[in-house]
Order: sequence, then structure tokens, then C-alpha cells
Amino acid sequence: MSTPEPEVKRWTAKRKTQLVLEILKGKTTVAEAARRYDLKPSEIQYWVDEGIRGMENCLRARPRDIREQYEAKLKEAYAALGEAQLEIKVLKKVQSLLDLDETS
Repeated sequence: MSTPEPEVKRWTAKRKTQLVLEILKGKTTVAEAARRYDLKPSEIQYWVDEGIRGMENCLRARPRDIREQYEAKLKEAYAALGEAQLEIKVLKKVQSLLDLDETS
């Protein structure tokens, strides 16, 4: 019978990396790690996905730095927000025009 794993109070980047490497090497699975450390499988899978993305970036001929990646994501989010705000304005205008037609 194996001894229980000590409770990990804080998941540092180093600890996350060690766990992700164990999963990628096939030494454990996401489900096993989730049970062992009392974490959500989705959280561990997120770490794995982020680790793979990070490796992919490091292996590029011209790696993008983290700040540049976040700025690109932020720019996309602002664009989506702007589109949503424009759509809301258009829908409000259409609704007000429809309300005018009903009262006429």
C-alpha cells in the first residue's frame, strides 16, 4: 500500500511543471493526478495545455514573448467587446423603431 501524498498548499510553477512532465511522459494521468492531489481534472488539463503552448512557443524560430501573447489576446477581446457593443446599439435602435411602428 502506498503512502498518501503530502498535501500541497501552493502550486508553484515548478510543481506544476513537474506534474505536467509526469503526465506527458506517461508516468501518471490527469485523472490519477487529480485524485492524488485533490484537484479538478480540468485544472490539471489546463496546465498541460498551457505547458504545451509554452513549449511550442519556445521552439519557434522567433518566439513571442509572454507580454506580446497577452497583448494579442487582449486586442482580440477588445475587438469582440466592440462588436458586441455595436450589436447592442443596433438592436436597441431596431427595437425603438419597431415600438414606434406599433404605436402608429
